[in-house]
Amino acid sequence: MTYTFENKTQAEIFDYLRHAKTVAVVGLSNREETSSYMIANALQADGFRVIPVNPRLAGQELLGEKVYASIKDVPEHIDIVDIFRRSEFLPDVARDFVETDADIFWAQLGLQNEEAEQILRAHNRNDIVMDRCIKVEYAYSGLRQERAGK
Repeated sequence: MTYTFENKTQAEIFDYLRHAKTVAVVGLSNREETSSYMIANALQADGFRVIPVNPRLAGQELLGEKVYASIKDVPEHIDIVDIFRRSEFLPDVARDFVETDADIFWAQLGLQNEEAEQILRAHNRNDIVMDRCIKVEYAYSGLRQERAGK
């Protein structure tokens, strides 16, 4: 049997985006042609604070922000952890996530992992989104106009 994660309702996902200010992007690449870079850049342009997380680039600057090796190293609160790592690495990110006070675990389109879900739920971390593109969800939410009016 194939594992399929069941996401929250569309309204709940939009609510996550409505309240988020800070998005840590795990696996953010410094290559501008990658999805992670394009999506992080778009989120930043829409007013989100983007925090790059990539151990290979730690200490460098990307999109005008310091790059951290792990979400555990980020010295401020993270609203959404947006993950661009292959599905088999999601349990590792989930283990790091439960050691932080981050609010929402978000695995990008095409990514889901049952073990990661079990780790998160075992720690009562139930605000989980998997196999959804944050940029697409944000575009569908209508929040861009709402944020622009602020």
